[in-house]
Amino acid sequence: MDGLTEELLAGGNVAEAVVRSGDTVRKPWTAATPAVHAFLRHLRGKGVPGVPAVHGRDEQGRQVLAFVPGEQGESAPPMTVAELRRLGAMVRVLHDASVDFVPPPGARWEVAIPPDGAELVCHQDLAPWNLIRDGETWTFIDWDAAAPGTRLWDLAYLAQTFAPLVAGGDPGVDGPRLRAVVDGYDLDAAGRAALPELLVRRTRAMFDLLEHGSRSGALPWARLWEQGHGVHWGGAADYLAAHLPVWRSALR
Repeated sequence: MDGLTEELLAGGNVAEAVVRSGDTVRKPWTAATPAVHAFLRHLRGKGVPGVPAVHGRDEQGRQVLAFVPGEQGESAPPMTVAELRRLGAMVRVLHDASVDFVPPPGARWEVAIPPDGAELVCHQDLAPWNLIRDGETWTFIDWDAAAPGTRLWDLAYLAQTFAPLVAGGDPGVDGPRLRAVVDGYDLDAAGRAALPELLVRRTRAMFDLLEHGSRSGALPWARLWEQGHGVHWGGAADYLAAHLPVWRSALR
């Protein structure tokens, strides 16, 4: 250790023992960490905003990343329409910079939910709980689940979690908020046509993961199911499926 006091960080439903040490974060090293760190270095090398710096491995074998100060997205007020557009644009830059990333030989990835394809490496968990806002500086954290996927799969999760599109929502309000994310991303017509159904699939996949975990006992999914996360994701998927014409109209 470098002699600095370690502070256990709150938040995070999957990774265990995430601590702050000075201006760094230390968290468990996994089989996917070498590939994830290579991906983050690629993005930072291309000047992509919102990507934390990586500093390798410490003497305890943990991965070391830059600590990102600010307010976690879940604690901040819901984004305005203008902020949702900015968010979509931010992820478009991230995806565009990912296209020419070449994973290191033997790259391994942690994939909890198989995506609908593998056109580029994506974050796979672009949600409010993984966004840190410090004034005008926005940074996505917790890249451990980064893996090959598709633009639309990543974008569907982003839009669903940030709009947010959940049970009890107002489709008349939520449609324009969904559109703001997609307009910021500058999604093409084919993507807009495909996205509504994919929103349902992507959200239902989260429910299925947790439900399977509840039956198999697999952690952390069984624990999250017991905490009520399955109710949240199942309700969100039902809400999205019930209002498909609204989402199609909003995205035309």
